Amino acid sequence: MTIIKCMVFLTVTLFMMTTVALGAESNTNEGLSSIIEVQKYSRAIHIMAMLLMGFGFLMVFVKKYGRSAITATYLLVSIAIPLYFIKDSFGIMGAAESDIDRLILAEFGAASLLICAGAVLGRVKLYQYILLGILFIPCYAFNEWLLADGGLGLITKGNFVDIGGSIVIHAFGALFGLGVALSMTTKKEYEVEIESDDTSDRFSLLGSMILWVFWPSFCAALVAPENIPATVVNVIIALCGSTLATYLASLKLRGKVSVADIANAALAGGVAIGSTCDRVSPPYAFAIGILAGVISTFGFAILQDKLQGLLKKIDTCGVLHLHGLPGLFGGLVAIVVVKDISQIDQIKGIVITSIIAIITGVITGVILSKFGRREEPYTDSEELEV
Repeated sequence: MTIIKCMVFLTVTLFMMTTVALGAESNTNEGLSSIIEVQKYSRAIHIMAMLLMGFGFLMVFVKKYGRSAITATYLLVSIAIPLYFIKDSFGIMGAAESDIDRLILAEFGAASLLICAGAVLGRVKLYQYILLGILFIPCYAFNEWLLADGGLGLITKGNFVDIGGSIVIHAFGALFGLGVALSMTTKKEYEVEIESDDTSDRFSLLGSMILWVFWPSFCAALVAPENIPATVVNVIIALCGSTLATYLASLKLRGKVSVADIANAALAGGVAIGSTCDRVSPPYAFAIGILAGVISTFGFAILQDKLQGLLKKIDTCGVLHLHGLPGLFGGLVAIVVVKDISQIDQIKGIVITSIIAIITGVITGVILSKFGRREEPYTDSEELEV
């Protein structure tokens, strides 16, 4: 009987110890999950600062359109985030695991929309920015679903490498915006000069600096916690590379450094490193940043005027050269620097994005043009009290 009592006592003791241990582990997991959620909240707020202050001030370089540019930024962000939430809440084309993930993904959509709007900045009415957002977000979400979630089985889920959005966010937004510009730029708009002055240039540089500072949070927003430190370092190193390259390339190509180049092309490293920000070493990140800076500066200094003269269309903010070309470069360089990557799926994702963005952009431009035209482009006074 004594032996039986001892066995029963040991069994009960082991059961109680196991229960306590499991409870402690559960509490630890819940605590860790809460910490991760709070960290994501911090990065989400950083991204919001990029959207409103970074993009907003970056786009005030147009001398007489600064107040409208800021107002448009408010409108674009305010339509993009709720629309993405509605889409995601109903599980249409995928759904995020938590509300904070959903917010971050919605902010990514808003960033892509702001990039798109930069191509036609100053040439649409304020209410048309809202309409642009309504038409853009479903197209963006569809492309994101195809590439990130394996929608329609075109790309195996998880095979497309683009955690920081070089293709899904930057290239898509830029190419969509170009499509809109192609189908709705008028001859009068093409002939009007886009003017800037000392004040507008300084605010544009301020916007660029805000984007520069918070870009690591943008790329690391949904990266696995253990990879965040390396991601942050890579993004900063890439931005350093593109900033230095922009200064040298601008000086070489123009004879003097262009403020527009510094405000824009200096950010190209952040765009290009997005696809591989959590998968490369700092030397690779620096090289990617340098090449992206050169590509972007060459685009602004040489390609922009040639392309606009050839097509008779205007890309107001030069989104092709800041987001489009560096974004495509970032997606392509992943094929070379990422081990065990599916080259076929990576190329398919880039091609799919380009086709969808341009076609839907052109269609959107046609629709927008049916809702009126500005009498005078790039002026606040047509719609705002000044």
